Amino acid sequence: MFVSSNYMCKLSCNITGTQHFLLWGNTFLQNPKNLEKNKYHFQPLSLVNCMQKVGVVEAKVEDKQRSKWVKKGPDITEVQKQAISQLPPKMTNRCKALMKQIICFSSENTSLSVLLATWVKSTKPRRADWLSVLKELSRMNHPLYFEVAELALLEESLEVNVRDYTKIIHGYAKQNQLQDAENTLLAMKRRGFMCDQVILTALIHMYSKSGNLKQAEDTFEDMKLLGSPLDRRSYGSMIMAHIRAEMLGEAESLLREMEAEEIYAGREVYKALLRAYSMIGDSKGAQRIFDAIQLAAIIPDVKVCGLLINAYVVAGQSREACIVFENLRRAGLKPNDKCVALILGAYEREKKLNKALDFLIDLERNGIMVEKEASEVLARWFRSLGVVEEVEHVLREYAPKEAECEVSFLKSS
Repeated sequence: MFVSSNYMCKLSCNITGTQHFLLWGNTFLQNPKNLEKNKYHFQPLSLVNCMQKVGVVEAKVEDKQRSKWVKKGPDITEVQKQAISQLPPKMTNRCKALMKQIICFSSENTSLSVLLATWVKSTKPRRADWLSVLKELSRMNHPLYFEVAELALLEESLEVNVRDYTKIIHGYAKQNQLQDAENTLLAMKRRGFMCDQVILTALIHMYSKSGNLKQAEDTFEDMKLLGSPLDRRSYGSMIMAHIRAEMLGEAESLLREMEAEEIYAGREVYKALLRAYSMIGDSKGAQRIFDAIQLAAIIPDVKVCGLLINAYVVAGQSREACIVFENLRRAGLKPNDKCVALILGAYEREKKLNKALDFLIDLERNGIMVEKEASEVLARWFRSLGVVEEVEHVLREYAPKEAECEVSFLKSS
């Protein structure tokens, strides 16, 4: 069967979606009505039919995907409107478009994977766009953050590197989602990315928070095998793991190992170890950590001093607790209510009422008020002795106004 070359050209143009304009003379193909007038009957080739059907199917799929890009209508909630209004002004339009879709997302309309695929196809995002969207979702603490982040890992336009996996693993670790973090780690390894010190540190932190010391220790050994020098974050995570496991000796040994390499832990790590010794009344251990804090060029604040005072009080060493209290004042720090309450509590346990009164009078002279927690200690103690009225008379001799306020509080307690 003879088929006109012009006809084939037009068919091929329809299939490929391109536009070709015929430049030669008048032909019946330029006017479809000529087909009826001249009664030409052409039978399309089977190949052309096949290609036309494929084109129709592809067009339907494309239309279907485009239909998933839901337009933001007037029925969005006030919460959604508020979230959209708070998007960063400097965010690009393509990123804002996706953020609006995610904020208004409903699984009844489409799936998240189709939504992202449509966005990728229509806007051709770059890595910077993905990072901008993920950063904003993380800032919002959006419930779809992890799902979007994991789907983004599959997109070529993200140009994935190991740090993208690190962020997700660290996020799961913060929320104590062990299985999700391990699944992400496994997916990362399958793609040929190697674990680095940052990822292993996040895993140690996660395992220590969940009380899984064995896995934390194994991960720490894996970190050492990398051959890179361990930093304060790596050491700090492992020290915290031992503290949570109440293995304070091992935690302190790691601290000494750090110091030998002239690496010093952060304030919070020292404070956590000091608190652990303080709570069990290990005054020697607490004093060692307090000294280590100063050697690390960290200036102790009132709360740190309070932990050392508490250690001596729990250990029944009121004299040493008072020395720390006086050193605190000499350093120019103002004792807080907790520190005052600890000293009074120590005197109460040792039944040293006279020393407690001298202590209170000294505080009054130096303009240090007895506040709620310390007053509660006094109220309990004086009531048990039945000497509230006697104490009122003694205190009024030294500071009438302040004593009146304090004793009225004791009576009301």
